[in-house]
Amino acid sequence: MRDNARVSLYRDEGIVLRTQKLGEADRIVTVLTRRTGRVRAAAKGVRKTRSRFGARLEPFTHVDLQFYERRSLDLITQAETLRPYGEPLVTDYPRYTAGTAMLETAERLTAEEKEPALRQFLLLLGGLRTLADGSHDPRLVLDAYLLRSLSVAGWAPALDECARCGSRGRLRAFAIASGGAMCGTCRQPGAANPAPPTFQLMLALLRGDWGHADDSEPRHRAECSGLVAAYLQWHLEHGIRSLRHVERGGERGPAGPPDPIAMDITVNEERV
Repeated sequence: MRDNARVSLYRDEGIVLRTQKLGEADRIVTVLTRRTGRVRAAAKGVRKTRSRFGARLEPFTHVDLQFYERRSLDLITQAETLRPYGEPLVTDYPRYTAGTAMLETAERLTAEEKEPALRQFLLLLGGLRTLADGSHDPRLVLDAYLLRSLSVAGWAPALDECARCGSRGRLRAFAIASGGAMCGTCRQPGAANPAPPTFQLMLALLRGDWGHADDSEPRHRAECSGLVAAYLQWHLEHGIRSLRHVERGGERGPAGPPDPIAMDITVNEERV
């Protein structure tokens, strides 16, 4: 537990989001932690062959960490692996690319360093767990994670009622800038016109109805993915670069092995 008064050491568990080279042998490690939020910390000597815990600080890894608090970058002094989610993901292109998009989104949705983000941490942990066990289509897992994380951030799209007038039924369009689904009366020029089953799929993913999601048709999954990605990136105001590599509608992204970086979708680590 962390004492904000004077204690320089603190401990937290987290998920490694990405790493950057620092000097000749060190790295900067970005971690989304359970209690502290997003933390950027230095890891000394981890690029050396004899590093004590370099392999424990790879993206996708769920780790228990001890930090030494400093004025600039905190320092990672201990690292213990809780679960290496990267191991089952890096050998499977669809799951790997979905996972990288989740890591990038988690970092973007926790813009302030050391601001508590427990629900975002739990959503990411649940998403990686589901990708690793392979129980659902990776693109469905990613879309469910994106919708749930947007909801936690306060940007949940309207899916079962009109975003403008609140009426239910007869939803005919999806307007990103207006907040989601719209009825025929409120429909705006330029809005997308998804099929009714696409609305139902998006709502199932947001609510964690995996029975409905798993039975959905590929064309509705592809339409859902396009809308979710567009909605996410409109709110973030910048693109999620890793989304371009995610398989859509059965099409594979660029050939070649993935470049290492890092659902049950959860709020309380419960399967949904």
